[in-house]
Amino acid sequence: LELITGGSASTMTITVFDKDNKLICKLDDDSALLGSFPIDNGHTLHVEDQTRTAGEFENTAAVEKYELTPEEYSKKSDTVQAYLKRNKLGKYNEEEMAALAKAKEDQEKEDENRISSKGIAEGARCQVSVAGQMERRGTVRYVGKPDFQPGWWVGVQYDEPVGKNDGSVNGKRYFTCPAKYGGFVRPNNLEVGDFPEEDLDLSDGEM
Repeated sequence: LELITGGSASTMTITVFDKDNKLICKLDDDSALLGSFPIDNGHTLHVEDQTRTAGEFENTAAVEKYELTPEEYSKKSDTVQAYLKRNKLGKYNEEEMAALAKAKEDQEKEDENRISSKGIAEGARCQVSVAGQMERRGTVRYVGKPDFQPGWWVGVQYDEPVGKNDGSVNGKRYFTCPAKYGGFVRPNNLEVGDFPEEDLDLSDGEM
C-alpha cells in the first residue's frame, strides 16, 4: 500500500468496504494477520494518511500557477484564439461582426421609431402581448435602454400581479411598483391605447 498510496504504513488508517459501500471492518490491529479479517474479493480498502495537513490539497492559493499575460497569450500559435484568427471565426470575422453590428443598429432604430410613432410614453395605458402568454394590461412606467439587456425596453406596471419584479432588475431601479406587478418588454410586444383595467380571476376556483 505504501507503493500505491505514497503514504507511510505507520500513519495509515485502513477501512474495508464491500461492493455496496457498506462498512465491513477496520484494519486497526497491527499484530493480526490479514486472513483474520472478513475480507473478500471485490472489497475496497479505503486508506487515509494521517500525516496530511487539513486543507493541504484543498487550498491552492500557494500553488505556483502557469499564467500568461494577454499579450503573451496572443503571440502563441497553438491556442483557441490563434485558431479563430486563422480561420476568421467569431469575433475575428470582420464581415460577420460588421453585419451583426449593422443588424443591431437597425433594430434599435426600428424600435426607437416604433416608440415614437406608437406614442409609447410613461403614463400611457397599454396592453402587452407576448407569444405563448396571456395578454396583460398595465401602465407604461419606463422607456429607455436599461443595463440588463441591449436595445430599447419598456417597463410596465401591470394591473394584476402577473409580472416578474418591482421595477428593479439586478439591483438597479427603473421605476417603482409592488412586487410581481412590474415587467419589461420589447416595444414590439406592447400596444398603447384605451385599455381600461380588467378584473382578472386569478383564484383557483375555490373559496
